Amino acid sequence: MKERRGQDGMEANAMETAVVRRLSWRLVPFLFLLYIVAYLDRINVGFAALQMQQQLRLTDAVYGFGAGLFFAGYFLFQVPSNLMLQRVGARRWIAALMMVWGVISASMVFVRGVHSFYTLRFLLGAAEAGFFPGVIFYLKSWFPAQARARTVARFMTAAPLSGVVGGPLSGALLGLHQKAGLAGWQWMFLMEGIPAVLLGGVALTYLVDRPELADWLPSAERDWLLMTLQREREDIAGNSGPAARVAPSSVVRIVTLAVKILMLSLVYFGLNTVSYGVSLWLPKLIQSLSALRYFGIGLVSAIPNVAAAIAMVLVGLHSDRSGERRWHTALPAFAGALALMVAAHSTSVVISVVAISVAVLGVFSMMGPFWSMPTSFLSGTAAAVGIAVINSLGNLGGFVGPWVIGLVRTSTGQFTGGLLLVGAALGASGAIAAMAKVEKERS
Repeated sequence: MKERRGQDGMEANAMETAVVRRLSWRLVPFLFLLYIVAYLDRINVGFAALQMQQQLRLTDAVYGFGAGLFFAGYFLFQVPSNLMLQRVGARRWIAALMMVWGVISASMVFVRGVHSFYTLRFLLGAAEAGFFPGVIFYLKSWFPAQARARTVARFMTAAPLSGVVGGPLSGALLGLHQKAGLAGWQWMFLMEGIPAVLLGGVALTYLVDRPELADWLPSAERDWLLMTLQREREDIAGNSGPAARVAPSSVVRIVTLAVKILMLSLVYFGLNTVSYGVSLWLPKLIQSLSALRYFGIGLVSAIPNVAAAIAMVLVGLHSDRSGERRWHTALPAFAGALALMVAAHSTSVVISVVAISVAVLGVFSMMGPFWSMPTSFLSGTAAAVGIAVINSLGNLGGFVGPWVIGLVRTSTGQFTGGLLLVGAALGASGAIAAMAKVEKERS
């Protein structure tokens, strides 16, 4: 009998391995490409600042506010966008979002002053609002829980790798200054907005909304996947089903879920305060410490992102193998906070880039384990809304980080105070993650 159970376990593991491998090869590379384009279109304003600020006479405070204003639109439209994805399906909604934000990103060529800069950054955030939480929800709808952290980590390596690709690319496009009557920053926005429109069209034909519609999955693998996902949904619902809803403890459960969502939102807030605060100011920081030209700044800015891309996959894989999420999120946050203290007091471009590499590595290493926490206790519409709430509240850090650094630099002329403040936010993020009580996932 024991031998039979052992054989069944081996067969189940072999099936899971086969299904996850097939899903990974089919879905992750394409979603990865979409996220590279999305992330590049939101952070390329950091390179535009090397020319745009002087040409349009934007102060550091104005630039920091405008760069972060993306996340005001992101915050306001996050939940409605994710609910719309639930209604019309991921395939059509993600495709529509990409086409819209591609047009808006390319329209940055028409920025002429503060108001047009603010307006288009806000609209870009509103258009991109549903993409990332939509993809997280989409991956939850396809991948078993045990494979989720490493899958999310692989998908999210697109964020740092967009810096690896986008840094040199943006630097090169800035070199087209005054070609055909356009400034270099205008060429950059135009050329980096077009791919989103084109890939939106491809998404319409490539993506499939649900596993049961995937004719590229063998029937045995599809049946196993549907059964596994259904069992996971029932396990979650069993903890908050009809009996729980009528029991006196239901209020306690609702409050507990709300507290968990709030805590995870605060963790993500600190994470994004650093992620976007650093990424949107990194080109200017490198320029202030060196005599590099645009392409050289692009190459140097890629270094932290290469380190982060490698580390986040390794941390996500280890988190899946151990089933542990909290400390895989908290420890990288602490390491990143300490690194930012070093970067804040450095006057050497080498030391600054190394320290910022550690900080960026820490931030992105948190991503896979972090996004496995809410999907471990939320399902169905609650998952769609909960993920959107965490992402929308957390991404307000993307507004605060660039704005605070810009304000401090305007008043002091230095990056020191701003880097210390965002580093403190990341340290607080790690402390909250360590306190979060999220159940360990088991097979």
